[in-house]
Amino acid sequence: MSHNRLELSPEQFRALALDAVEQCCDYLASLENRAIFPKTSGNESERLFSGDWPEDPLGAEALAGLRAVAEHSRAQNGRFFGYVLGSGEPVAALGDLFASVLNQNVTAWRSGPAAVTLERTVVGWMGRAIGCAGFGGSLTGGGSSANLMALAMAREAKLPANERGAQPGLFYASTEVHMSIPKALALLGLGRQNLRLIPVDSSWRIRVDELEQAIRSDVAAGRVPIGIVASAGTVNTGAIDPLGEIAGIARRHGAWFHIDGAYGALAAIAAPEKFSGLAEADSLSLDPHKWLYQPVDCGCLLYRDREAAGRAFSHTGAYAQTLNQDPVEGFAFFDESLELSRRFRALKLWLSLRYHGREQFRASIAGDLELARHLAKAIEPSGDFELLAPVELSAVCFRYRPANTVPANLNALNQAVLRRVIARGRVYLSNALLREQFALRACIVNHRTTQADVDEVLPEIRVAARDSQ
Repeated sequence: MSHNRLELSPEQFRALALDAVEQCCDYLASLENRAIFPKTSGNESERLFSGDWPEDPLGAEALAGLRAVAEHSRAQNGRFFGYVLGSGEPVAALGDLFASVLNQNVTAWRSGPAAVTLERTVVGWMGRAIGCAGFGGSLTGGGSSANLMALAMAREAKLPANERGAQPGLFYASTEVHMSIPKALALLGLGRQNLRLIPVDSSWRIRVDELEQAIRSDVAAGRVPIGIVASAGTVNTGAIDPLGEIAGIARRHGAWFHIDGAYGALAAIAAPEKFSGLAEADSLSLDPHKWLYQPVDCGCLLYRDREAAGRAFSHTGAYAQTLNQDPVEGFAFFDESLELSRRFRALKLWLSLRYHGREQFRASIAGDLELARHLAKAIEPSGDFELLAPVELSAVCFRYRPANTVPANLNALNQAVLRRVIARGRVYLSNALLREQFALRACIVNHRTTQADVDEVLPEIRVAARDSQ
């Protein structure tokens, strides 16, 4: 009996690959004309995709299912303004295909020499591009895993727990902190109650006076500050905390300084003046699958001290020990990361960054920032819309407020309008809750978006509002 039934000949793979690539090309060619949210339902998607695993092979017929997958997926064209999600740059997608064919385990140089070297290279590129030259780091599944790793490093640096277990200690962040931070404290055994949430100012930035006072009060009560988490682009409004001032507070109190830059930090490539203080961080998360437009997943953790990463993550069984002492050939990501098996995330990034060059990415990020300002300028004199937060990066929080609307009804009105906008499929927005006000939220992290796309936002909302009545 043959043991190679899963093997394809090069000719078979070529035929399948050409079919798949042709479907990808057709999808991209039709992307701008597709409804952003598909006309589907939970029942319909279950009917199409939750059948049994076939006992007999479908062969090339299996690829026909890709068309149904595309028809029942959200289309991220230039009018997608939801969440903080990059737009899936196509050259990078080719890198993902090649990475899957190579099937490297990027755990140590000996497991994937080219893959490990490429990852260390692109991590260095990103660090230097945002003013953090000399930082080490690794690629992650996203900002949440990068933040978890950073807080583990902070805990082990300030209040070691790997051997004896977690001891009580505190982290500090603003009330606008990303949900991954309290989740990380829970996973690390520190508990969400040991995250001090500090009020924000009128620009949604952490109040450093309140931060200083909170730390002083805790120290006086005998509690241990482990770290401060600053935001370089909050998820709701894109606010950037005063990073330099927070770095000074962290130094005075011997606390670890982590910056959650998953949304905004890579915008420093185009607007470095907004991010003074990035290089003062002990650790920094950022997401190439946001503002470098990479296909998910592709996050990144940068850190100042490789030894701190080793203290947090190095625990190696005899079967995995690296015997080579050469600084390149003996390198192992598993000594600096929570992962052992790791995808070849760097290939798509390396391919995409080299294909387009830094200037094209800089221009695209700058364009996104300008398009957000363009939308804000259209909202301000409109008469039936109002901004609910300053536009610091590319998140625009606003609401529909037609004349004579009772203020108490505005939240319900805007929720109904948002549901109708999404159902219509022309423009995709998300939402935020800002001081109990329900906001429509357009976030532009999209290399496909044009001014014409942005100019559709307000008219589309007005149409949706009439349909909702």
